Amino acid sequence: MYIKRRYSFWMVINWSKWPFIIGVIYSYLICTLSVLLEAKLSLPWGPLTVIGIAVAFYLGFKNNSSYERTWEARKIWGAIVNNSRTFGAAVLAFVQGENTKEIQQELIYRHIAWMTALRHQLRLPRTWEHQKNRVKLYAPSTSEDFHHKMESELKELISNNEVNYLKKKTNQATQILKIQSEKLQKYRDQGYFEDFRHMELHQLIKSFYEDQGKAERIKNFPFPRQYASVAFWITLIFSIFIPFGMNEIMDGKQDGLLWFAPFMSGLIIWVFFLMEKIGDYSENPFEGTYNDVPITNISRGIEIDLRQMLDEENTPPPTSDENGFLM
Repeated sequence: MYIKRRYSFWMVINWSKWPFIIGVIYSYLICTLSVLLEAKLSLPWGPLTVIGIAVAFYLGFKNNSSYERTWEARKIWGAIVNNSRTFGAAVLAFVQGENTKEIQQELIYRHIAWMTALRHQLRLPRTWEHQKNRVKLYAPSTSEDFHHKMESELKELISNNEVNYLKKKTNQATQILKIQSEKLQKYRDQGYFEDFRHMELHQLIKSFYEDQGKAERIKNFPFPRQYASVAFWITLIFSIFIPFGMNEIMDGKQDGLLWFAPFMSGLIIWVFFLMEKIGDYSENPFEGTYNDVPITNISRGIEIDLRQMLDEENTPPPTSDENGFLM
């Protein structure tokens, strides 16, 4: 996620320059052929305007739908923040008896381990996601990298027995919550809290399962490819005809204006492809690119809160942005 006030002009240009460059070159070729062949390679601008309006409306629909996916992902992690703080406060208030501090730390650390596993799982690549522009520090490119990095972080939070148990499982985050639920039952049986408080804690486990399922729904179900594909192809088709329409407008004008037409065509092509690209990069809020929901930063904030609830002094620092990008 970019956290400065706005992207600089040159950042936007660098990110989306190729449609403009290709569009200008293509338009100059059409213009040059028109001059060399002494043929009127043009199309009426009126019908092209109607097509352009239709394309713009479609791109607007796609961008709104993509934004909804990103905003829903942010709301899911907002719920995880609130429920995690509630869980930490409940553990500290409910668990009473011998070795209270050790049990409280175990339960809270296991919850941090759940967030760690979920964060890594959500950043695993899918075939429909962008494979380029991924931030390697937060988005491992292979399954081996994913398991190695996640395992090293989990070992600092849960026992080696639990880490070894999780190695055999496909969805580690789900299994961590299962272990957490079993541990809560164990401590209830040992009398560390009564039935009512046990049910309150279990309701929080349920809410974590729901939040995880909502995040996995966005991760594992892509933005429908028919909508995403049509947006690209109609933008491309419309862009192919733009130089012909521009030639029609410039027909009979001064030669200087004629050779200025390809630049204007390239600019129009760039605007439409920029809109298409913004929607394209907003479809998958957990893919590990620079426009992601910053789940690493959110997780670290929750971890700091929970560790400070335990009165730990050496808490990890908040994650910092890199050139304005926060992951």
